[in-house]
Amino acid sequence: MVVLPNIKRRLTMQSIEIGSQTKAIRSLDWDRDRFDIEFGLQNGTTYNSFLIQGEKTALIDTSHEKFRQMYLDVLQRLIDPASLDYLIISHTEPDHSGLVKDVLALAPQVTVVGSKVAIQFLENWLHTPFEKRIVKNGDRLDLGAGHVLEFVIAPNLHWPDTIFTYDVLTEILYTCDAFGMHYCDDHTFDEDLYLIEEDYQYYYDCLMGPNARSVLSALKRMGELPAIATIATGHGPLLHYNVTELVERYRRWSQEQAKAETTVAVFYMSDYGFSDRLSQAIAHGITKTGVAVEMMDLRSADPQEVKELVSIASGLVIGTPPISGEIATPAQTALNTILAATNPKQSVGIFESGGKDSESVYPLISKFRDLGTYPAFPPILVKETPTEATYQLCEEAGTDLGQWLSRERSIKQIKAIDNNLEKALGRLSSGLYILTTCHGELRSAMVASWVAQASFKPLGLTVAVAKDRAIESMLHVGDRFVLNILEEGNYQSLMKHFLKRFPPGGDRFEGVRTYLATNGCPILADTLAYMECEVSRRVECGDHWLIYSTVSVGRISKPDASPAVHHRQVGNHY
Repeated sequence: MVVLPNIKRRLTMQSIEIGSQTKAIRSLDWDRDRFDIEFGLQNGTTYNSFLIQGEKTALIDTSHEKFRQMYLDVLQRLIDPASLDYLIISHTEPDHSGLVKDVLALAPQVTVVGSKVAIQFLENWLHTPFEKRIVKNGDRLDLGAGHVLEFVIAPNLHWPDTIFTYDVLTEILYTCDAFGMHYCDDHTFDEDLYLIEEDYQYYYDCLMGPNARSVLSALKRMGELPAIATIATGHGPLLHYNVTELVERYRRWSQEQAKAETTVAVFYMSDYGFSDRLSQAIAHGITKTGVAVEMMDLRSADPQEVKELVSIASGLVIGTPPISGEIATPAQTALNTILAATNPKQSVGIFESGGKDSESVYPLISKFRDLGTYPAFPPILVKETPTEATYQLCEEAGTDLGQWLSRERSIKQIKAIDNNLEKALGRLSSGLYILTTCHGELRSAMVASWVAQASFKPLGLTVAVAKDRAIESMLHVGDRFVLNILEEGNYQSLMKHFLKRFPPGGDRFEGVRTYLATNGCPILADTLAYMECEVSRRVECGDHWLIYSTVSVGRISKPDASPAVHHRQVGNHY
């Protein structure tokens, strides 16, 4: 194994043998704290590339452009670029294909291998001729010395051009984004499942959950392969010790998503502006409510598939470029197909990643309004590079849409529980609290009542947070918050404020007196006491997350006052 650190150890390279004549080239990004749809990272990330040397040599994926010189130095030390025969593109997202131009400059003789959509994307991006080979599901590439590569088409995981590559000799399946996680560590493999399982599920929830049916299709195709000893992912540690367990988790999570009674179709443009990332944020917000999502790229969408997806969807979300931008014919055809297939019972939300002066979203909104559809959320217009607040707005808009579409299901669930049981549950007493948190420029809050002390050493407590709460995405391991304890007889105004429904991206603290805790989160001035907390662990509990946190600082403002106590009449809803 070779490790090349830079001086600050913020970016390092690792090259290590993972199979016969097979090496992983891992670019370790230790300090990255945001990624893709702007979900927070607690443990950095990695960008994984792979080199297979049979009688012919193949490179699978490259790296992020921030690693340009470091990556190329490692690659040229491992092989003479003139000996490179194939460059396999799992998909064309820049974090995996950011150095394709550089590799082609070093090895102009190389044949680029990818799906039809991937090759088209590369041709539009590179604007220079290159040798290419388009592969379909089941196609094979013989590198010699026993290395026979079989390709598995896996669209929408999480881009439309994704392929998996399976090496018959080493039984390694290269899956790019699928089965990955944002977790940076010197360990190449998944030796300790406990350390990575939360990051693994969080990555699935953000990127793969909105494509659950596509995940199930990929799993079915994977089942036709011989034994899989290792899954070589594009991010994080490679899966070797827990392959069966972690693949089954993908299957279980995806089956749960696919069984959802309600579906939202999310249409985006993968190679225009920030459309794909904005759509992922909206989709993540939707899936938090138990509503299924099907994502489709307008650039490569088949009109018949578009029509079929619209026909089964209860809601539609459409990302469109500005009218001043050039809309490719397939995308325009897809938009026309969506309009033709839409019915008045559907909810429609539109977002635009465009220029400063563009207003193309409004004519499209008018067309859907004329069809009698219900507006899912106010139009989202992104004129500048998206910020944390932009992505949070998108996620909250998706959550609002999901909650609206699932309202009847929620009512049925409330009515379905046994009357005596719900009254017995309602006799459980609880306190009343306002949980406040922050992440960068973002601030959020929620009313909490399911709070309990959980440990003495260290001092710790638990808070139950519903999965469809907007604040949930800001309460992962390492995140900090303040638990504000409300005062008996003096909490009604705060409760009324924080229980009201805020619009997506709305300021939850407008008109509320606050000051900053040492951890940077807001403290509510008109409360009995507060504690500063840091999330240590999350446990999935049905429709809630149980957040275990350590407590570092606490203050009480009114020693003689009593905390507010809450008693519900029934125990199956708030």
